[in-house]
Amino acid sequence: MNESQPLAHLDGSQGEGGGQILRTALALAAVTGRGVRIENIRAQRKNPGLARQHLCAVQAVAQVCRARVQGARLRSRWLEFIPGKPQAGEYRFDIGTAGSTTLVLQSVLPPLLLAAGASRVEISGGTHNPMAPPFEFLKETFAPALARTLGRLDLELLRPGFYPAGGGRIRALIRPSSPGPGIDWTEPVEARVLRAEVLLARLPQHVATRELAVLRRMLDLHQEQLHVLQRQDTGPGNAVLVHVQAGPVQEVFAGFGQRGKPAEQVAEEVAEQVRAFVEAGVPVGPYLADQLLVPLALLGRGAFLTTRPTLHTRTNAEVIRRFLPVEFTFQEQPASGRWKVEVTASREA
Repeated sequence: MNESQPLAHLDGSQGEGGGQILRTALALAAVTGRGVRIENIRAQRKNPGLARQHLCAVQAVAQVCRARVQGARLRSRWLEFIPGKPQAGEYRFDIGTAGSTTLVLQSVLPPLLLAAGASRVEISGGTHNPMAPPFEFLKETFAPALARTLGRLDLELLRPGFYPAGGGRIRALIRPSSPGPGIDWTEPVEARVLRAEVLLARLPQHVATRELAVLRRMLDLHQEQLHVLQRQDTGPGNAVLVHVQAGPVQEVFAGFGQRGKPAEQVAEEVAEQVRAFVEAGVPVGPYLADQLLVPLALLGRGAFLTTRPTLHTRTNAEVIRRFLPVEFTFQEQPASGRWKVEVTASREA
């Protein structure tokens, strides 16, 4: 820990009041060496405090940076985290539920990108969960963007895991590098749908058939753009994935089947997201906008066009500013519905 700095104190009920405050605070505490105390953790969620997924993130970052931790227990609403120096290495983490493996990876990624050497991380839990980015988003959307900032993230899906059963597994090879060219994606783009996929695990084929019919109709797709990926070693589960090329970025939009929810509704909701994104003409969707903030802040610069920033994104920016000397600008572009998000070094730095 950097003894010259007092503990950062965060209120977990601020802004969107969810787990992102915890994950970003853990990651940047490990990066900066500054200890943090978080209170009112996930105060605005139905079941406040640390769920299994969040506890796993705490334990994972603590292991990576040899931290001293208090309050790390299920349903705890407070946490004190005193980091040491991040260490590259081989790590395995098991959430123990269908909690999101991709969000746990999000927590350990920044410190491992700044460690001295490559790291291999394997995480067990959920890989395709509502309210979390699916594996394909990290691999095809986030990882290429990350390569322009701090290093390479190579990902492998060893086994899908769906909510509520879990049982999935991902592997990540994290390779730090010298700073990349950065991101300056500030021009409007003409987005186009590349393909649509239905991931089906131990469910009837007609589920995929119905979902693809909706996607074909609503997104005006050709048969060769429609794909079904079947798994018998996991599940039951269902994910709808639509890949969109938007200038320099391949965005991935996802929806997930749930008990009692018609297959047509799952596909319709994804198609509506895709339509809105294509119409906006921006290179960065709302989820990538949120996830770009930490690597751009660590790089100290960057800008992109996106749709209206969510409360989740704005809250993330406020947490980052507590640890790093950067400023965020959110500027609406006249009569377009587009927003420019820019990260710059703070004048007070």
